Amino acid sequence: MTEQIAPGTARPDGAGRREEEEEGVRAGLFTRSYGPPPRADGTTVVLVHGLGLSGRYFAPLARRLAADGTPVLVPDLPGNARSRAAARRMPDVERAADALARWHRRLSPGPSLLVANSVGCQVAAALAVRHPRLVRRLVLLGPALEPGVSGLRHCGRLLADAPREPLSLLVTAATDYLLTGPLRFAASLRHALRDAAGAFEGHLARVAVPTLVIRGAGDTIASHAWIRRAARLVPDGRAADLPGAAHAAHYSAPEAVAGLIEEFAAEETEETENA
Repeated sequence: MTEQIAPGTARPDGAGRREEEEEGVRAGLFTRSYGPPPRADGTTVVLVHGLGLSGRYFAPLARRLAADGTPVLVPDLPGNARSRAAARRMPDVERAADALARWHRRLSPGPSLLVANSVGCQVAAALAVRHPRLVRRLVLLGPALEPGVSGLRHCGRLLADAPREPLSLLVTAATDYLLTGPLRFAASLRHALRDAAGAFEGHLARVAVPTLVIRGAGDTIASHAWIRRAARLVPDGRAADLPGAAHAAHYSAPEAVAGLIEEFAAEETEETENA
């Protein structure tokens, strides 16, 4: 697929800097870029979206993280939304992780801070295990599919969460679902449920990098007990609750989520300086 970069809009931030946003097909996946290009001597943040969606709903968090000069890359996963043509059929979780790894190697010169939401957390965990050199730290925002919970119950949890989210997010999600298409959405859900019932917990237990699991306190999809269990499965994992947010905390509370991510990322610098 040919790379086609369409420049977006430059926006001033509070510090007087200008944030550059670009979007286009990059390394086979439609990608939104914020801040400067990735560089070998810095940290790139990669944001991984959830089931049937696109990276659009990460825009508030991406802009906030890029405001201090951090490169942020936000792909649409293969088969989803504007990367729909990147896959002839919907890949399962591990194949999606492998495709994301190929994309990552072409666009980022070093390991990234990988941030994922909802079902995207399963892709991120698989990537961290199958391609460990690409991930330096991992943040999971509301991993959605709790092992042992039926698909019907998960759908009920999703419906219960919807009234807790901003209307603009629901409009964005509905548009993305239509763009991905109902058949591909259903196939992706089947893959994700199979992964949740089988490989997901094993992947979490094999993640070798520090991991932060964040849950909006009002999230009806990712339960408090499951978030704590997911964090305990990771050898170097921890959990944090975010008051006043639901499942898509990165959209409704980007400032608070960015603060948690930046604090978590700063620990690596402190550990290096104290070594």
